[in-house]
Amino acid sequence: MRADNQKSTKAGGNLSLVSSQARAPELVAQTQDLFEQGIVCHRTGRLKEAQDLYEQTLLAQPDHVDAMHLLGLIAYETANFDLAEHLMQGAITLNPNNSSYHSNLGNVLKAKHKYDAAIVSYDSAIQLTPNSTYTYYNRGNTLHIQKKLEDAVASFDQAIAISTDFAEAYNNRGNALKDLKKFDQAIASYIAAIQIKPEYAEAYNNLGNALKDIKKFDEAIGSYSTAIQIKPDYAEAYNNLGNALKEQRQIDKAIQSYSRAIDLNPDCFEAFNNRGNGLKELKQLSGAIASYDKAIEINPNFAEAYWNKSLALLLGGDYINGWKFYEWRWQRDVFIPLKRDFPQPLWLGTPSLLNKSILLYGEQGFGDTIQFIRYAKLVSDLGAKVIVEVQKPLITLLTDLDGIALATYKGEKLPEFDFQCPLMSLPFAFKTTVDTIPTRNPYLFGDIAKVALWEAKLGPKIKPRVGLAWSGNRSHKNDHNRSISLKQLLLYLPDNCQYISLQKGATFDDGRTLQANPQVLNFADELHDFSDTAALTQLLDCVVTVDTSVAHLAAALGRKTWILLPNDPDWRWLLNREDSPWYPTVKLYRQPVPGDWFTVFTRVREDLLTLK
Repeated sequence: MRADNQKSTKAGGNLSLVSSQARAPELVAQTQDLFEQGIVCHRTGRLKEAQDLYEQTLLAQPDHVDAMHLLGLIAYETANFDLAEHLMQGAITLNPNNSSYHSNLGNVLKAKHKYDAAIVSYDSAIQLTPNSTYTYYNRGNTLHIQKKLEDAVASFDQAIAISTDFAEAYNNRGNALKDLKKFDQAIASYIAAIQIKPEYAEAYNNLGNALKDIKKFDEAIGSYSTAIQIKPDYAEAYNNLGNALKEQRQIDKAIQSYSRAIDLNPDCFEAFNNRGNGLKELKQLSGAIASYDKAIEINPNFAEAYWNKSLALLLGGDYINGWKFYEWRWQRDVFIPLKRDFPQPLWLGTPSLLNKSILLYGEQGFGDTIQFIRYAKLVSDLGAKVIVEVQKPLITLLTDLDGIALATYKGEKLPEFDFQCPLMSLPFAFKTTVDTIPTRNPYLFGDIAKVALWEAKLGPKIKPRVGLAWSGNRSHKNDHNRSISLKQLLLYLPDNCQYISLQKGATFDDGRTLQANPQVLNFADELHDFSDTAALTQLLDCVVTVDTSVAHLAAALGRKTWILLPNDPDWRWLLNREDSPWYPTVKLYRQPVPGDWFTVFTRVREDLLTLK
């Protein structure tokens, strides 16, 4: 996955250097002079001199609350957050009615990642001074960090209501709205920030991110370019520009943009990661891996780089190292919600499973489960009782699979078990290489009774029967590259075959195409789960499909399966080969260059003409 940089404006505004303490008559002139000299030094950025003068003031007058507060502010500005918190808490103890003290304590607590406590401090400041623009603003920033996005927007709205020309509040409000997927409102907020502050490079950068997310790539590129024109050393904008160019398949230009970001900021690990993705797409795997390694060197906890490195290694056939880094998927933001918190230990090859029970569970898509369920038999052969938890539409198909003692689906109560392992960690557990993939084929079978029903429905076979699946899950990040339209495909299908749609969830346009082409049999309403699709597929001579779950199902059933692949294929299909070590009956049809489906369709047509 790529990394976009979204720029927020940080805490500010209410870090006031103005004294709020009435000058007590008894305050000696010398002490007051020290304090006022400290303010002058503080305002002119001479923090060490200011610190010394505030400390001298406190030595002469320990209850000088403003000196204590401003000394705490210097501690905050120099990242000594523990001392800052201590001093600001002391100032509040001496004078609990000063809103600036509470607000600045909130900024300190935010810097210490004590977000709930920071909100309490901001709320105290607002209670004392309800029209405190910057307190609402900093409160909104903190709520955004906590993913309390609606509350963050409301806090930015309060700041804007008080100060209608507050460009930074509009910008950060846009960031929260973008994260809420309210892209039109986010874009309007960024534009408002730019109207107030025309040279606001960060707002142009963030506007570009929102436009890219709604696939307005040309406009996004324009916005990033404006940000760079305003701020030529803006590494984040170059990185994001690279992402937009990559989406437009301008891979060489994207790599140049990432490289420029790196030149400007050699510690920009996101740009190294994204450059690696671009190089991987060009199949320059060694360069991609080197770029991922550099990202990891800079940020050893950057899960995205480990994950992308694993995909490059697997694509290149280095399974031993690839599986190891593939385990980093659980540290990625998109995977964290999928991680299961079982008390039973994770099994990754040890200890012995003899007379033990283990839960193997699906974690990603239907196709992934179908591909990796083959490992259940290997686990069973170790002497284990194998319990599998899969997606509900797969349960009937997989219940009687060899090696499985019990099959269930997520949401059902699980039985007792001793160990657990996600399905896609099993190749790592078994140290699978390209040469040791378990390829017993077929390993799935259609239900005999359902096969008979489909046989009666189809009637006598007069032509070779060919199944079709042209579209995958539209939420998949690479679906725009791997899926095609039925209308495209039909142009190249010869009439020597009988075509049967295996597609579920056809788009409106594809539905109309099916209605206009009754020669393509469509049983979508009768395919209730994968056992129905398996039974129908069992009767086919060949399946022509894009890279989706139907490809895995047909191949696992041992049917002749022709898979149409984009130029940048998923890791499991490797590179530069027409066969697959995962499925003996698969033939791969690869785009020779990005976007070239014509060559793929032409080859498929030629091969279909040979079917008898």
